[in-house]
Amino acid sequence: MKKELIFDEWNRAGHFKFFSKFNEPFFGVTVKINCAKAYDFAKKSGNSFFLVYLHKTLKAANKIHPFKYRIEEGKVFQYEFVHASPTIGRKNGTFGFSYMEYKESFDEFKAAARTEIDKVERSNGLELPQCGLNVIHCSSMPWLDFTSVSHARHFEIEDSCPKISFGKMTGEGEERSMPVSIHVHHALMDGYEVGLFVEEFQRLMNLVNEA
Repeated sequence: MKKELIFDEWNRAGHFKFFSKFNEPFFGVTVKINCAKAYDFAKKSGNSFFLVYLHKTLKAANKIHPFKYRIEEGKVFQYEFVHASPTIGRKNGTFGFSYMEYKESFDEFKAAARTEIDKVERSNGLELPQCGLNVIHCSSMPWLDFTSVSHARHFEIEDSCPKISFGKMTGEGEERSMPVSIHVHHALMDGYEVGLFVEEFQRLMNLVNEA
């Protein structure tokens, strides 16, 4: 379900008209996220740390409205929910794309996500998923403690989906952290909204005994 934004009632209509004309309208930032509590929860509960932080990512994104905005044929729509299209690594060193639907309950999300992961791991190629525009493109690079990330982009294809990448966890105990890169369409949001997302994501990562 989605609804169209009315430009005359949108306080960023001018920003949209300006940035939507750019050849590269995306901007990105990389931040350090403390993941000590989320990692401890995953290990103590026997859950995948990847699925724990991916679920928290979706929960945060679904709370910040601009992360649910998408540009379609020059119009802006807000979706009711956004889901994840993360890359899934295979033992042979390749990866495939996947689709994981957001569920408020971590247990429900986890069950469906594990089925999707198993399917991609058994397949070959990129396995482009059948999903709509209401996704966030996610990737995990646990080998790299990066400070910035760039993305391959096809400029002839209309794209306004946020792209979030997760890096290598470093540190010990309460100082465990990982880099998170966030790329978003500047016609849809600014640094302020990215800041709100980071704040909410960190809050969720700090919750004890809750995915």
